[in-house]
Amino acid sequence: MRRASPIRAAALAATAVVLAGLPGTVAAQTSTAAAVARREPVRETARTSLAGDYLAARHASVGRDAASAAAYYRAALKADPRNPDLLEFAFYAVLADGDIDEAAKLGERLLQADRTARNPNARLVLGIRSLKQKQYTSARTQLGQAARGPVTDLIATLMMAWAQQGAGDTKGAIDTIDRLSGPDWYGIFKDLHAGLAYDLAGNKKEAGKRFERAYKLDSSALRVVQAWGGWLSRNGRRDEALKVYQTFDASLPRHPLIRSAMATIEKGDQVPRLVESPGAGAAEALYGLGAALARREEELSLANRGLAYLQLALYLEPNHALALLSLADLYEAMKKPELAIAVYKRVPEDSPLRRNADIQMSMNLDSLERTDEAREALGKLIAARGDDVDAIMALGNILRDRKKYAECADVYTKALDLVKTPTRPNWTTFYFRGICYERSKQWPKAEADLKKALELFPEQPHVLNYLGYSWIDQHVNLDEGMRLIRKAVDQRPDDGYIVDSLGWAYYRIGEYDEAIKHLERAVELKPMDPTINDHLGDAYWKVGRQLEAKFQWTHARDLKPEPEDLAKIEKKLKVGLDDAPPSAAAEADKPKPAETGNNGG
Repeated sequence: MRRASPIRAAALAATAVVLAGLPGTVAAQTSTAAAVARREPVRETARTSLAGDYLAARHASVGRDAASAAAYYRAALKADPRNPDLLEFAFYAVLADGDIDEAAKLGERLLQADRTARNPNARLVLGIRSLKQKQYTSARTQLGQAARGPVTDLIATLMMAWAQQGAGDTKGAIDTIDRLSGPDWYGIFKDLHAGLAYDLAGNKKEAGKRFERAYKLDSSALRVVQAWGGWLSRNGRRDEALKVYQTFDASLPRHPLIRSAMATIEKGDQVPRLVESPGAGAAEALYGLGAALARREEELSLANRGLAYLQLALYLEPNHALALLSLADLYEAMKKPELAIAVYKRVPEDSPLRRNADIQMSMNLDSLERTDEAREALGKLIAARGDDVDAIMALGNILRDRKKYAECADVYTKALDLVKTPTRPNWTTFYFRGICYERSKQWPKAEADLKKALELFPEQPHVLNYLGYSWIDQHVNLDEGMRLIRKAVDQRPDDGYIVDSLGWAYYRIGEYDEAIKHLERAVELKPMDPTINDHLGDAYWKVGRQLEAKFQWTHARDLKPEPEDLAKIEKKLKVGLDDAPPSAAAEADKPKPAETGNNGG
C-alpha cells in the first residue's frame, strides 16, 4: 500500500479512505480524497451540507454500505455538481451498489469534466452499457480505451471480442482474442471464450478444438468442464461427455450443475450451450474474472474489483445463477448477511443452484440471530428431499454453533446414514458428530467418531488436537494424546487454539514450566481469547507467580467468557486456584463450517 504524503495524511485519517473501485483507482482516489476535503464552496451553508454528505458517504464506504455511500455522494453532488472528484467517488459507489445505468451516466459526466483523462474504468462501464444495448460499434470504441493492466487488459479485450461477435464478425472476434498476449493464466480464458464464440456462430469444429484445449489446460475448472462436456453431448459423443462430467464429480462430488448435465445426457437429451447471446458471453467473462478475484482481493470492501465485475455481469445477465452465488458469497465475506440473503433470493427457482441458495440463506438467517427461521427453512428442504446431505449438514452446523449438542449429533447421524462407504471427504461429518457427542457427555461415541475421522484423514490437525486433548483431559492415553497434539502443533504452529491445547496438556500432567512456555505463545497468537488467558493464569499460579496469575484472570474475566467459566474465574480472583475447581476444559477447537473444508483446510 502506498504511504500517504504528509499533506494528505490528515485528510486520509479523517475520511478513512477505503473505496478504491476497479484497477488503477487506489492512487487516484487517495489523492482526490484530500482534494475534496480541501474544497470550500462559496456559501457557508453549502459547505456544511457538502462536508456532511461527503463525510457520511466516506463513513458508509468504510462500513461497506454501497447504497448509503451512493446516496450521500449524490446528495453531495447537488451542492457541487461539477466536482470531478465527487463524481469519481459517486461513480465507484454506484457501481459497487449495482446500479450500472446510473454509473454509466456518472461515467459520462466524469469524461466531460476532464476530457484529457482516459478513465479506463468509466470507459469499461460505458462499453458494457453499449453491449447491453446492442450498440456494438460504440461498445468497441469505449472498450478500446479501457484496457490497462493485466486484468483490465483481459476483460476489455474479451468485451471487445463479444461486441464484434454481436456485430456478426466472428473472425474478428477470434482474432481479437488470439492477438492478446499476457500471463500464462490468460490461456484458459482465451480458449474458453474463443470456443464459446465459435459455438454461438455454429462453427462446431473450431469450437470443439478450443474447448478441448481449455480442458487440457485445466480439467477442474467448472465452466470449462461444462462447455467441453456440453459440446461433446451435442456432437454425438455422449459417452465421452459423461466421462468428463463423472471425472469432475469424482473430485468435487454432487455439484448441482454437473449432476444436472449428467441427468440430461442420461435422459437422451443434449446439454445446451453455455451462452446463447453476445451479451451472455460478455457476462460470462465478467463472472469468470469476478469470481476469481472476489475473495482474493486484499480488502473485502467496496474497492473490491470482483464486486464490480460481478455487478457488471449481472447487469448483462440478471439471472446468471453462478454470478449471483458469487456475489452473495462475497457479501458474506464482507459481513453483510442481509445483502447476501437479498442476492440469494434472486437465484431463479428453476436453477439447479436454487437449493444451494436456499441453504446459504438459512445460514445467513442464523448469523442474524434468526435461528428459528433458519431451522424451519432447512427442515422444509430436508423434508422435501431427505437425501440432501448439504441441507442436513447445514442444519447440523447451526445446531453445533448454537450448542445444541445432542440435537446436532442426531442430525449428523442422518447425514452419515446416507453414506454407504465413508471416504476422506466424510471426515468432517465424523469430526463434527464427535464434537457433539463429546460436548453432550457421550465420550465412547465421541472417541469412536474422532478415531474414524483420523482413519479417513490421518494427519488432520484439528482432529489430532481434539482427540489428543480429550485423552489428556481425562488422564488416559497420556503419551499418545501428547503425541497427537504435538503433531497438530507441528502442522499449525501459529494456531493459537492448538498451541493452547499443548500448553494445557502439559498443565494437566503437572509440567507447569513447559505449560507456561506454550500458553504464553498461545496468548500472543490469540490475545483476546478468555479461555487461553484463563489457562495461563492457572499455570502462573501453580509456579507461585500469583500477581501475574491474577492479572491474567482479570483479563480473562474482562474478555466476556462463558457464564459458567466467568463464575469460576471470579472465584479464583477471590480465593486463588487451590481452593477453586480447575479451569473449564479448553474450548480449544470449535471450527466453524467455513473454516474446515472437505479437503482438510
